Amino acid sequence: MFKFIARRLIYTVPTLILISFFSFVIINAPPGDYMTTMQGVLVAQAGMTPAEARELADRMRVAYGLDQPFLVRYGRWISAIVTRGDFGFSFMYRRPVSEVIWQRFGMTLLVALSAHLISVLIGVLIGIYSATHRYSWGDHAATLFAFVGLSMPGFFLALILMYVLAFHLGQHVGGFFSPEYVLAPWSWSRFVDFLQHFWVPVLVVGLAGTARNMRVMRANLLDVLNSNYVRTAKAKGLAPRSVIYKHAVRNAIQPIVMYLGVTMPFLLSGELVASTVLNLPTMGPVFLAALNTQDMYLAGSFMMLLAIVLVISNLLADIALSWVDPRIRYD
Repeated sequence: MFKFIARRLIYTVPTLILISFFSFVIINAPPGDYMTTMQGVLVAQAGMTPAEARELADRMRVAYGLDQPFLVRYGRWISAIVTRGDFGFSFMYRRPVSEVIWQRFGMTLLVALSAHLISVLIGVLIGIYSATHRYSWGDHAATLFAFVGLSMPGFFLALILMYVLAFHLGQHVGGFFSPEYVLAPWSWSRFVDFLQHFWVPVLVVGLAGTARNMRVMRANLLDVLNSNYVRTAKAKGLAPRSVIYKHAVRNAIQPIVMYLGVTMPFLLSGELVASTVLNLPTMGPVFLAALNTQDMYLAGSFMMLLAIVLVISNLLADIALSWVDPRIRYD
């Protein structure tokens, strides 16, 4: 296993370099740059003439090196990340990119991981119930839930929850805290208030994953329950609960474990939508604003973090799969 992990980490280096290059290409593909956006703001809001705004924007391009060729700018950016951990400068926030990202990325990851954990646990448990109670009322209700969860867009669910909570339940919606707790020190009441706000984005992000895991677990478990080794175990007189949870579930859950490695970036992208609608202090609104204003170093760095999360998630999923199925060997 150690050799496998070391080999995967070695392969990670060229993978991340390629991802960083294509991310930088995509970010720089639209015409213009942040200074182009700033030039329009100077004319519309600062009262400058187009010529004055253009002159100031050109001077700032030279100052920040944006007048250099594409490969020169990419080389400086990636070398600064590798050698100093410097992700560049955010023109929009007038701060280093690392400060902007780390201030919000932790809460972004917390929402995504919580939604991930809940979607797996609840989805697997409902899938087991549906498979062992096939065609019952509970199975039909779970199937209806899965269809609704898979078909409902995240932003639409967020809007519904905002309407119900704000206009029918009188609860504060938006952000992770009520106004009186935003700047308050941590206490039990502030923690309770946090939980009252936190479940909304977790539900929005994790609903589709819960529905998918439920359907996958149900289908796989039904297939495994019809296998010969399960019939043999039943014929030997093993308890039904032991046959299901000790033998059948362990094999049926393997596709879900394999999917864990690629689902985190999708959950993070779902968190971007939820945080934008719910006005959460996470990376969603920041990343959207960076794309709109062409703040290339901020947007490119966040895409790099998504790639790193994907690589780490795939590695952890492979390790978990070898634990679930001892027959799998990577050495």
